Amino acid sequence: MSDLTKEHIQAFKHDGFAIVRGFYNDQEMAQISRWVDEVQAYPDAPGKYQRYYEDSLAEPGRRLLNRMENFSPYHEGFAQLFCKSKLEKAISELFGEPAVLFKEKINFKFPGGDGFKPHQDHQAGWWEYNSLCITALICIDEANKENGCLEIVPGKHKIGMFKEWAPLGEDEMKEMAFISCPTQPGDMILFDSFTPHGSQPNLTDKQRRLLFVTYNRLSEGDARERYYEDKRKNYPQDCEREEGKEYVFRV
Repeated sequence: MSDLTKEHIQAFKHDGFAIVRGFYNDQEMAQISRWVDEVQAYPDAPGKYQRYYEDSLAEPGRRLLNRMENFSPYHEGFAQLFCKSKLEKAISELFGEPAVLFKEKINFKFPGGDGFKPHQDHQAGWWEYNSLCITALICIDEANKENGCLEIVPGKHKIGMFKEWAPLGEDEMKEMAFISCPTQPGDMILFDSFTPHGSQPNLTDKQRRLLFVTYNRLSEGDARERYYEDKRKNYPQDCEREEGKEYVFRV
């Protein structure tokens, strides 16, 4: 058994997500926060972890680190946090079978950082690698309405994927009610890859970092390396891009 309660499991099945308060204690979060600081300070490095930037909404012309992916192979602490851990155990319980790490990212959302348009994670080509993923959002800094906490729609995961490679439009969202999910450091939100979600910009003066750790069923194979090889080719990190070529983040 994992640290999830029957209520967590029932909520996940019914709503497509579950909020687990205090999944990590203060001591654990102090360590995880230090690890985030460490990888945040990593230099841009072609061929390794992947770091993506965005234009600041508050300071035109300034570029902000907004996302980092594929860093656990380069950080022992995160590798241990994600694999053969209480986190992996909780995800496995939701799947009803062993889980395997698919991908991980940190959304930094510094002051002036943009939000994410409403979408389903599976829309981003994930069907090429598996039929379902479960993501754990781990709160690093307090997240609230003002700095762009997660906003999520209950129940719509049961419909399946609305469309491929595009955020949700007005037609899809006309019957959706997004719920704001403020979190404190150590809180976790579990949601499946068909659950619609998004977030607003951070227009405060404090950073809002969230860690997203995604798994699929082990029975569907370990596609992590193939996924990141494809992503590096199709949407390379900023330091790997060809000069003069335009790259568009679709979903």
